[in-house]
Amino acid sequence: MGKEVIEALDLLVEEKGINKEVLLDAVEKSLKDEFKSQFSSAENCEVKLDRVTGNFKIYSIKTVVDDELSEEEKDEFPYATREDLIDKNKEITLSDALKLDPKAEIGSEVKIPVEAEVFTRRAVRVACGTVLQKIREEEKVALYNEYHSKEHEIITGLVQRVDDRGNIVVNIGKTQTVLRKNECVKGENYKNGDRIKLYVLEVSNIVKNNDNNDKSSGKLIIKVSRKTPLLVKRLFEEEVTEIAQGSVKIVNVAREEGSRTKIAVKSEVPNVDPIGACVGENGTRVRTIVDELGGEQIDVIAWNENPAQFIVNALSPAKVVSISAYLDENNNKKATVVVSDQQLSLAIGKAGQNVRLAAKLTGYGIDIKSESQMENSNADADSVFDEDMDEDVFADDELESNDEVAQDSADEE
Repeated sequence: MGKEVIEALDLLVEEKGINKEVLLDAVEKSLKDEFKSQFSSAENCEVKLDRVTGNFKIYSIKTVVDDELSEEEKDEFPYATREDLIDKNKEITLSDALKLDPKAEIGSEVKIPVEAEVFTRRAVRVACGTVLQKIREEEKVALYNEYHSKEHEIITGLVQRVDDRGNIVVNIGKTQTVLRKNECVKGENYKNGDRIKLYVLEVSNIVKNNDNNDKSSGKLIIKVSRKTPLLVKRLFEEEVTEIAQGSVKIVNVAREEGSRTKIAVKSEVPNVDPIGACVGENGTRVRTIVDELGGEQIDVIAWNENPAQFIVNALSPAKVVSISAYLDENNNKKATVVVSDQQLSLAIGKAGQNVRLAAKLTGYGIDIKSESQMENSNADADSVFDEDMDEDVFADDELESNDEVAQDSADEE
């Protein structure tokens, strides 16, 4: 094949990130397959490919048989000779074998070089085609491995176009992906050439009619999102050094994409302010993330092991007067929160967003009441209690009256 072929392979390996040994193994296999097509067998073939020079040699391995026929063979084929019965692709007579290997004996194997003019030219042509095919296959595998390693990470791409259905085609380097409309954030608009950050949900190959699930024969599918809460989580992990180092931990994220996010954090190291670390000096860190999310509001919340205190923190910026966290009869987490009349609308939030996000963040169903609502509720409860007492008294009076009638009747008798 020549040293120039090996040098060309080296360039491909460096450029495409393909394993050179895989390509050379493919060359050897193609040579064996070509040998089989010409000589009806590949099992008795040996290929030696020089990894430096690119030169190769092919040997046909044949079993040594006796020159003379056995008695059984003579009885069965009375007019035949050994040359008539020998399988020339797999066997060689002892006399011929001794010319190649003086140590040959009946039953042993000898290696016979395959002549170049018989085999080489066509075999090299086939091998080159095999290398090109293998390169394409290995490129697919390398591409899959590269992007599969980026699952649950953030990648950056360039918007190429937006189709009629609102899907965004994005160039992410060595390939393209599609940001589906249902994974876009409402209100975000992109045009050709815009840079965009995407969260990689999943990387997979769609393989048709392939039982071995061969990644080299499938179509690469990269599922990405802009609306998942995990995008916010990864942005904080990239932006906040303390999170990357492990001194601050993100406990949970609740998001209504394009509008508002609450993120709960806690410190894993004493004397580290988790909220201050996430917000940054003068709010620089959180502002960077807000800008990346198109102005989406972000509340950084201090996680607390006490559920009641965690709920109070999650309802920020509203101020809580009192709270009761409990499990209902179905073991569901519930909390009743009381706020001042002036804080009620703030605690609930626009269209219930603040309390809804707090519930997602904490895992508790939250019922918010104002102080006046609680007073009225308690007053109603007291009123119901008084009415019950009056009914009981009335019932007792009736009972006493009936007793008196009965006694009068007895006296009369």
